[in-house]
Amino acid sequence: MRHSLPLTPQFYVTAPQPCPYLPGRMERKLFTALQGEHAQKLNDTLSKQGFRRSQNVLYRPSCAECSACLSARIRVEDFQPSRTQKRVLRRGAALRRNATSPWATEDQFALFRSYLDDRHADGGMADMDIFEFAAMIEETPIKSRVIEYTRPADDGERGRQLAAVCLTDVFDDGLSMVYSFYDPGLTEMSLGTYVILDHVAIAREAGLPYVYLGYWVPGSRKMGYKSGFSALEIYKGGEWVPMADAASHVADLHPLSVDPIAEQVARISLPDTR
Repeated sequence: MRHSLPLTPQFYVTAPQPCPYLPGRMERKLFTALQGEHAQKLNDTLSKQGFRRSQNVLYRPSCAECSACLSARIRVEDFQPSRTQKRVLRRGAALRRNATSPWATEDQFALFRSYLDDRHADGGMADMDIFEFAAMIEETPIKSRVIEYTRPADDGERGRQLAAVCLTDVFDDGLSMVYSFYDPGLTEMSLGTYVILDHVAIAREAGLPYVYLGYWVPGSRKMGYKSGFSALEIYKGGEWVPMADAASHVADLHPLSVDPIAEQVARISLPDTR
């Protein structure tokens, strides 16, 4: 009888650098390579434990000063849009969704640059060129899609115009919104919220139970919007739990909330290859 050993990826830790979410703090990431014939299985397994994908790498925050970055996901079956979110859906009724293979285009890059220049001019992606953008979109060893949203043409425009884009990974139990960007001039449409709401609809259509939103960070204005979605769960203490009151997670900002890295790695469950 032939047996397959469990996957045994090597985990590493990045050097500390300024935290993009909480001023005056330093961030550090625990990461491993995402490659080989079992990449999809590894991605599915680690994503259920709070990891995120960036090209061919899986990472999870492992900071020395706090454990505030909490992976968040929406339970699709229990999700109910708020009155404000229903208005967002009505305002976006003219948008058209198109799911494609992960292939970068010049139109996507132009929208991406416009979005960064308006919203994240001093962020870590501010200097990305078209080649780095193409790598972000196309370098994926797992099942990924680029979901584009187009709007009707305004006066003087020809054809439908690109309004929003989301790079989305497909898990065995849901959709992961890896990175999204949109036209910053269409503020009245709340496109960031619309794209999340539409991913909930896509997951429901596909029979997938979750939409993974990335990290929610208590005390961060950049990440605060995620707490506005119902049926939200966070990965905390080795399990997915309802978010409940956002204020109850303030203790995660304290250095004593951090476990040693060796303990964190020892608790990671890995898939086998059978």
